[in-house]
Amino acid sequence: MLYDLARIRSGYNRRLKINIDSSCPHIPVTIFLRSLIVLIYDLSAFGFAWVGGFLLRFNFDLPANFLPVIAWGLIFLLPAHAVACRVAGLYRGIWMFASLPDLKRVLKAVGLSTAALLIFFVFSRYENQVVPRSLLVLYPILMMVFMGGGRAAYRMWKEHRLYGGLIAQGKPVVIVGAGRGGAILVRELERSADWRVVALVDDDRSKWGRELSGHLVAGGIDSLPEVLAAEKAAHVILAMPSAASDAMRRATNLAVGARAHVFTVPGLDDVMGGRVAISSIRPIDIEDLLGREVVSIDTPHVAAMLAGKTILVTGAGGSIGSELCRQIAKFSPARLVLFELSEFALYTLEQWFLSHQPEIVLLPLAGDVKDVARLDEVFVAYHPQVVFHAAAYKHVPLMEVGNAWQAARNNILGTLRVAEASARHKAERLVLISTDKAVNPTNVMGATKRMAEMVCEAMQRQNAGTQFEMVRFGNVLGSTGSVIPKFQEQIARGGPVTVTHPDITRYFMSIPEAAQLVLQAAAMGRGGEIFVLDMGEPVKIVDLARKMIHLCGYSDKEIRIEFSGLRPGEKLYEELLADDEQTRKTPHPKLRIAQARAVDDDFLLNLQRWLDKSSQTDSEVRESLLHWVPEYCPNVGMLEPSCTSRGANLVN
Repeated sequence: MLYDLARIRSGYNRRLKINIDSSCPHIPVTIFLRSLIVLIYDLSAFGFAWVGGFLLRFNFDLPANFLPVIAWGLIFLLPAHAVACRVAGLYRGIWMFASLPDLKRVLKAVGLSTAALLIFFVFSRYENQVVPRSLLVLYPILMMVFMGGGRAAYRMWKEHRLYGGLIAQGKPVVIVGAGRGGAILVRELERSADWRVVALVDDDRSKWGRELSGHLVAGGIDSLPEVLAAEKAAHVILAMPSAASDAMRRATNLAVGARAHVFTVPGLDDVMGGRVAISSIRPIDIEDLLGREVVSIDTPHVAAMLAGKTILVTGAGGSIGSELCRQIAKFSPARLVLFELSEFALYTLEQWFLSHQPEIVLLPLAGDVKDVARLDEVFVAYHPQVVFHAAAYKHVPLMEVGNAWQAARNNILGTLRVAEASARHKAERLVLISTDKAVNPTNVMGATKRMAEMVCEAMQRQNAGTQFEMVRFGNVLGSTGSVIPKFQEQIARGGPVTVTHPDITRYFMSIPEAAQLVLQAAAMGRGGEIFVLDMGEPVKIVDLARKMIHLCGYSDKEIRIEFSGLRPGEKLYEELLADDEQTRKTPHPKLRIAQARAVDDDFLLNLQRWLDKSSQTDSEVRESLLHWVPEYCPNVGMLEPSCTSRGANLVN
C-alpha cells in the first residue's frame, strides 16, 4: 500500500513537472535567476556587514594589520552565511509581499551568521590580532539593516510602482472601525482603483487624532455624518466584525441618514485571518441589522446524538430542511437520508452536497410523508436512528383559501405517519419542526401545526422506545415565504413596497441559527418537550421595509410604502407561548421548554377516524379544528379583543 501511494505521488510529480515545462518553459529559468539575484544580494550583505563593521570600529581608518583577519573572515564566514540563509528559508518568500514572516527568516539567518562569527572570533589568531569585540554587535546590526531594509525598500518601490498611481483615484470612502479589521481593510483598499480611503472613525477615544497607515482617525462613530460631509464622501465601509449589532445599526443609521451607501466586510474569522479581499466587500444587508447574536451550541452533546448514525430528514429540500442537512453533515453522520416530495428541491440539495461535501454518504429519496408503504420501505432499508420531520405546508394565505384539507392531511396526517413509522421501526428520536403560528392560531396552517405537536405528545405517551420532541420558532430570513425577498423585488422595480398593516410585527432569525438551535434542542430533549427558541425582539414590518428602502439609497418619497390589509388568517403579531402554557429554563440561554395542555387519551384514535375521511370543505376543516384546538380563532386576525388578550410572552 505504501508502495502504491509512493508511486501515485511520483506520477503526480512527474505530471506536474511535464505540465509546467510544456506550458510555461520560462518559469523554472525565471525562478532560478531571481533566486540567484537574491542570493548574490544576501552575500553582498555579508560583505557590507563584515567590512563595514571594521570600518566603523576604526572610524574608517583601518589598520593594515587587520587586512589578513578580514580576508580570512571572508573565506570562512561567507560560505557559513550562505548556509545560514538557506537554512533560514530566505528564498521562500516573495519580496513584494515581504512581511513579518520574512523578517523572522532574516532574523534567523542573521542569528546563525552571527553564531558563525562568534566561532571565528574564538578560534581566530593572527599576529596577536583578533576580531574586535565590538564587531559582535556591529555585524548583526549592519546585516539586519542591509537584508531587512533591502526587502522593505523593494516592497515599497514595487507597491508604489503598481499602486501609487491609484492613490488619487477611486471613490472616497470612510472606514468605520480602526481596529485590526480596519487596518487590514485599509491596506487592501490602497491597492484598489475603485476606492480611496479619506478617513476612519472609531468609538475608541485613544485612537482619535492618530493615523492608521497614513489615514486620520477623525473621531467617534457619532461624528460620521460630519466626516462624510467634510470629506465629500458618499460611501461607508463597516470594518467592525466583532462589534455588537447595536453598534452596527447605529453606524448604518448615521450613514444612511447622511445619504451614504453602506458596505460591510466578511465575518470575524475572515478578517482576523487576513482573508479580506476587495471582492469580499458587499452592501450591508437587512440581516446584518436585526440584532441576532452568534449562536453557540454544545457541540460534543450534539455530536454524540448524530455522529456515526443514520439521520433521516423529511422535507429535506425546504428552507429549514436543507439547512438542517448542512448542519447535520458537520457532525459526521454515517449516512444522511434526504426524504423529499419535490424532485427539483431534492436534486438541488443533492448537487450542493456533491459540490461542497462529497464525503457525506447521501441517500436522496423521493417520497410523500403520507405514504405508509414508502416510509416503511425507507425505514426497513436504512434504519434511521434520528428523524427530523420538517415536511409541512407553511404558507399561511395559500392554506387558508381552498387548501385547508390538504394542509390538514400534510401537516397532521404526514406527522402521524412519520411518527408511527419511527416508533414501529424503533428510531431513537423524532424531532418535529413546529412554528410560532401554532400558538393561539388564527389560521389553518397554525392550527394544523399545533395538532402535529399534539400527535407527537400523544405518541410520546404511548411509545417508550422512541423520544418525540418539538421545536417552535418564528420566521427565518431567506426562506421562500420571507418578506425580505419580496421587498427587495419591489424596491428594484421602483416601488411601492406593500406592507399588510402599519402595526404588524414578526420575529426573525437566520436559517443557520434556527437549524443549530433545533439540533441543540434535539440533543438535550428527553421526550415530550416543546422547545421554544429565543427569537429576540419582534420587528415591525413597516420599520423593516423602511430600513431596506434606505439601505438601497432611496428616501421615503422616492419609494413609497403602501398598506394592503391583513391577508386571510394573518395575525398582527405572533406569540411563542399559549395562555395556558408556562416555560422552564434549559442549560442553553436561547432555549426554553413550554408546557402545553394535556392531550386526551383517545386523541390518536379519534384523529385517525377524522383523517380517514376522503375530503372536506374549508369550512368543515375549520369546524373540526375548532374541536381539536379550542384556542383556534379563525378569520379574526389579531384585531378582535378576545384574541389579542390571549398572547403570552416568554417567562424570564
